[in-house]
Amino acid sequence: MDYHNLQVLDHPLIRHKLTLLRNKNTTHKDFRELAEELAGLMTYEVCRSMQTKACPIETPLEPYEGQELENEVTIVPVLRAGLVMAQGMLDMIPHAKVGHIGLFRDENTLEPVQYYCKLPESTAESDVLIVDPMLATGGSASKAISLVKERHPRSISFCCIIAAPEGIKVLQREHPDVKIVTLEIDRRLNENGYILPGLGDAGDRIYGTK
Repeated sequence: MDYHNLQVLDHPLIRHKLTLLRNKNTTHKDFRELAEELAGLMTYEVCRSMQTKACPIETPLEPYEGQELENEVTIVPVLRAGLVMAQGMLDMIPHAKVGHIGLFRDENTLEPVQYYCKLPESTAESDVLIVDPMLATGGSASKAISLVKERHPRSISFCCIIAAPEGIKVLQREHPDVKIVTLEIDRRLNENGYILPGLGDAGDRIYGTK
C-alpha cells in the first residue's frame, strides 16, 4: 500500500469505538452516536496541519497573545451517511461552514450519480474536509472531490472511518494532491462493492432504514 498523502489514525479510544461501530448488534442509535464521536476524535488530527494567526486578547488578569485558525474551514458531507460525521466535526469546529454533496451509487454499474451539490461561495478561501464514513470503490469520493475542486479551495482532505485498498488507489491516482485520513484500512471489496470486514451499509445503520 502506498502511504503517500494517506494518514491512518491509531488511538486506543478509536480502536475501542470502531469495534463497537462494526458490531452487527449495535443499535442504530448507538451506531449514530459512535460515528459522531469518531469524527470528533478524527478532527484533532485532521486540523493539526492547519495554519494559525495571532489573536491578542485580554484574560481576566492581563493581555495574552493567543492563536486562532487563519483560514476558513468548510465541512462537506457526502449525503446521506456523511451528515453524522459532519456533526461530530462541527462540535469541534462550530464556526466552520458546511456544504452538501448528494451522490448515490448505481447498484449495477457501481458508478456515482450526482443529485445535489450546494457549496459555500467562500470555499476558495477554505481548508475543506470532505467526509463520508466509508471509502469503498472510490467513485463517489472522487466525484465529490472533483466538485469541490471547481471552487479552487486552499486544501482538501478526504476523511472516512474505514477505507478499502481499492478506493485508496482510485483517489491516489485521480487526486494525488488530496490527503486521505482514515481510522482503518480494511481487507478488500466483495463482488458487490462492499468493504470487508466493513460495517455494513453506513447510511442504513445510521438511520435505521434496514
